[in-house]
Amino acid sequence: MANGTGDANGHNDDRADAFLITRAETSLDQQHRDRVRKYLFMMSFRLPALVIAGIVYGVTGSAWWAVGIILFSVPLPWMAVLIANDRPARKHGEVQYYRFGSGRTVGPSELPKEATPPTPPAPRVIDG
Repeated sequence: MANGTGDANGHNDDRADAFLITRAETSLDQQHRDRVRKYLFMMSFRLPALVIAGIVYGVTGSAWWAVGIILFSVPLPWMAVLIANDRPARKHGEVQYYRFGSGRTVGPSELPKEATPPTPPAPRVIDG
């Protein structure tokens, strides 16, 4: 290769030419790694919060400040689990599809322009 961008088999190594040609979601492994990263980031505040509470109590002698910091750290595991188990955020412009039946999907092109309610049946009149 004269320009040095390919290998001996003629494959191009230049990643700048790559582009996404599908609307596929990110892989489940990547989503899992992202969720674990979020969880560990949030949980990394718990132990330092407890240590800081001890330091604050030792320096100021005020149990109220220490208890406040500890109370801040109590819901962290719960919040970390909720945030880590959340689905990835929707992309800008992502269309929600309504699925019904056995594998049928209704997208924007299949929806009617104006939905008209069905006409109710005529009421039954019973003369006695």
